[in-house]
Amino acid sequence: MEMFQIGNAVVSRDVIEKRFACDLHQCKGNCCVYGDAGAPIELQEAELIEKHFDSIRPYLQPEAIKAIEEQGFAVVDEDGDRVTPLIENRECVYCYFDRGIARCAIEKAYQDGKIPFRKPISCWLYPIRVTRLNALQAVVLHRWNICQPAYQKGEKEGTPVYKYLRDPLIARFGQAWYNELDQVAEEWQQQKQQVQSLHQ
Repeated sequence: MEMFQIGNAVVSRDVIEKRFACDLHQCKGNCCVYGDAGAPIELQEAELIEKHFDSIRPYLQPEAIKAIEEQGFAVVDEDGDRVTPLIENRECVYCYFDRGIARCAIEKAYQDGKIPFRKPISCWLYPIRVTRLNALQAVVLHRWNICQPAYQKGEKEGTPVYKYLRDPLIARFGQAWYNELDQVAEEWQQQKQQVQSLHQ
């Protein structure tokens, strides 16, 4: 896998080259419903949810509140990672349904001005995943068939993954880091076009 180093992170070529744009009417938000475990969540994010839970609670399903009371605001999965709890091994506890589409209750509370944070960064960044690679952070693309409509829509609209996820990438790594990523991506695309023109 070809990687580009930017600051203390290495970014996979897929993040630059692949096209992506969420298509909720096609996927129904099923990334919040299916999977082996909940979404990765950082300790400080779980603490923020606990701190602002009274503002988030009205957006949650009744069974979600029960699950949180039983499991807590975050749990540790089989791999030892901290993740969001699930409702009976189905959807994330922080998920609610709006006309058949799974949406994030935390994000809804944020949009309504009830809380100061949007949602766990792993959810906001998806399908990008950030993992540790020795001393570096690896910024890679997670492929899941649930998101196939999003890749098709992104291809149709010509939207690279890193541009679609501009805001969460800036939130995670900072504006200067993103600007460098954008520059690297532009230079990479120019190089590819030059190589292609030489072979025509």
